[in-house]
Amino acid sequence: MLHVTSLVKSYPGRGGRTTPAVRGVDLDVPPGCLYTILGPSGCGKTTLLRCVAGLERPEAGEIEVGGRVLFSAERGVDLSADERGIGMVFQSYAIWPHMSVFDNAAFPLAVVPRRRRLGRRAIRERVERVLGIVRLDGLADRPATDLSGGQQQRLALARALVPEPRLLLLDEPLSNLDARLREELRFELERVQGELAVTTLYVTHDQEEALAISDVVAVMRDGRIEQTGTPVGVYERPASAFVADFLGAANLIGGRVAESAGNGVCSVMTPHGTLRVRATPPPAAGAEVVLVVRPERIVVAREDAALNGDNRLEGVVQASAFLGGAVDHLVEVDGLRVRARTDPARAVAPGTRVVLTFAPEAGTVLPAPAAADA
Repeated sequence: MLHVTSLVKSYPGRGGRTTPAVRGVDLDVPPGCLYTILGPSGCGKTTLLRCVAGLERPEAGEIEVGGRVLFSAERGVDLSADERGIGMVFQSYAIWPHMSVFDNAAFPLAVVPRRRRLGRRAIRERVERVLGIVRLDGLADRPATDLSGGQQQRLALARALVPEPRLLLLDEPLSNLDARLREELRFELERVQGELAVTTLYVTHDQEEALAISDVVAVMRDGRIEQTGTPVGVYERPASAFVADFLGAANLIGGRVAESAGNGVCSVMTPHGTLRVRATPPPAAGAEVVLVVRPERIVVAREDAALNGDNRLEGVVQASAFLGGAVDHLVEVDGLRVRARTDPARAVAPGTRVVLTFAPEAGTVLPAPAAADA
């Protein structure tokens, strides 16, 4: 549905140099997909979104939506934003305070050229239908300023959906809301997107948000896409130490491969003992690697507990943090700090000596990053 090929966008820098923001990005977003660009501030994700919207002009590459070329440096095509038929919701609500809820939502239909404008009845029917979808029905005649923050963001979403765009762009739409509203609107966005089956490109720096609502996650770093996949796949099998660390708490343990067995399990020598981890494909013996293990995949037990299993590490709990449904432990293991997460009933007090274990399939193995990437 949305195809982005070799897209490049730079900005003027100091001394006549340019600063690259998007470096040869490729995207392939299927119809009806909620596709999220996830990355830290300054990685180029919003610039990429603005290029798709027609608000920025790339230097190279091509953008195509539904078989229609919106931009092509090679072919000299560059449609304006209003010619692209794309809906967009920004970080700020951009609600017109002097208008009613209905008029805000209807605005995109009211400003189209008269020859293409819908009749009043058709506009009312469409606006009322979309307001119902975003659960603002019954509020159409209210001033927009009477709405809460969450309702205003729903109104911004309704305004973007009313023209029935083939593609919806969402730029950090929940970042200005408090935690409770963010969680509530996250479910609402997922519901609305699924109900309308509108192809959606979503930009966020919030890992939890991306993992919760996306069909596909693309992790962006320094203007490039570092990894693309399902939320579970990217979280469980990160392609780099950056992805592993950015997507959530991760224990990264450096070592060297001692041997790789035929069943895909490799033995890795580390300063903390030999650890066994399943890897596909298994790295060659002698390779420098990084083991990645998520805190929730580690079993914590008191030192005197009868605990069998692979990958035994012994240490002392330095600190613990109650997170509501879980307790995070920071365990010192011979100079290595390991994070392990348990349910509250199995929490261990700071100062306690503990044994940590994890199964070979609970972790993954990555090539050791080069010095420039570390």
